Amino acid sequence: MNIGLGNTWKLRVAALLIFLLGAAAGALAPRAYSAWFREGRQRSRERFEQMLDRLQLTPEQNAQVQQTLGEAREQFRAIRRESETREDEVRSRADERLRQIMTPEQWQQFKQMMDERDGSRRGRRGRGGRGGPPSER
Repeated sequence: MNIGLGNTWKLRVAALLIFLLGAAAGALAPRAYSAWFREGRQRSRERFEQMLDRLQLTPEQNAQVQQTLGEAREQFRAIRRESETREDEVRSRADERLRQIMTPEQWQQFKQMMDERDGSRRGRRGRGGRGGPPSER
């Protein structure tokens, strides 16, 4: 009987150890990913700076290049914001049409499935999704 009791404790200790290692890995994973992502962006920025250095731009040219790139970056951000707004409008119209087609029960089920899908996307990308139909929020 003592042999079985010893194995039980070994199993419990092993399970606890596995649990603690999993918890530690789960706690450290976001930091590791964040550091890796920042490092990749930093390398990309450094390569771009090296490319500009190889062009041997004058200080005036460098300032103009930086200004031009900054303006382009802002224009891209504005396009993304505008696009998101237009996407929301299209999505809202589609939601209204779908709501008219579906029964109330089907609509509720559809909303729930979309919320679940958006939640899983948020987890994968780290960004917020649409969070369900705007008409029902």
